[in-house]
Amino acid sequence: MEDDEIQEVKKYAEDKEKMMEFVQKEGIALEFASKELQDDKDLVMAAVKNDGGALEFASDRLKADKDVLLEAVTVKGWVLCYASDELKDDKDVVLKAANSDGQILYYASQRLRDDKDVVLAAVSNKAIILKYASQRLRADKDVALAALKQSKKSLSYIADELKGDEEIQNIINPPAEG
Repeated sequence: MEDDEIQEVKKYAEDKEKMMEFVQKEGIALEFASKELQDDKDLVMAAVKNDGGALEFASDRLKADKDVLLEAVTVKGWVLCYASDELKDDKDVVLKAANSDGQILYYASQRLRDDKDVVLAAVSNKAIILKYASQRLRADKDVALAALKQSKKSLSYIADELKGDEEIQNIINPPAEG
C-alpha cells in the first residue's frame, strides 16, 4: 500500500464498515485496524480471504480460531507460522497448509512431523523440508520416494538405510536407456 492509502485507512481504524471495504480490496489493510477490529471475526475472515498474510495482524484469539486458520492457510499455507500452538498441532489445519506450501512442516508440531499424511503432502511440493520430518518418516520408503520425485536434493535427508534401495537408486541414478 502507498503512504497516502495507508493514511486514508488509518483514519477509519475504528470504523468496521469502512475497514471491511479496505480489507476486501487489500487484506493486509487489517494491520491498520483498531485492536478491537483486529479481534472481529467477520473482518478478519474477509481480510484473510483476500490475503492469507493478513493473519499476522489478527488478534491472538483469532489466530487460535480454526475457521480463520483454515481460510488463511488455503490462501497462503505459510501463514501457519502465525497460528496458535494448538492449531499447529491440528491435522486438518496443518494438512491444508502443507498441500499449498510444504515449507510449513517447519512450523508443525512434533506430533504432526511424525504424521505420514502431513509429511507426504509437505515433501510432495517442497522436498527438502524432509529435514524437519521425524526420524521414523525419514526412513519411510513412501516418504523418501515422494521427496526424491519432487527433488533429488532431498537425498541428504533420507535415512541412510534407504539410500541403497533399488527404487531410490533408480530415481537418483536412472538406468541408461538402451
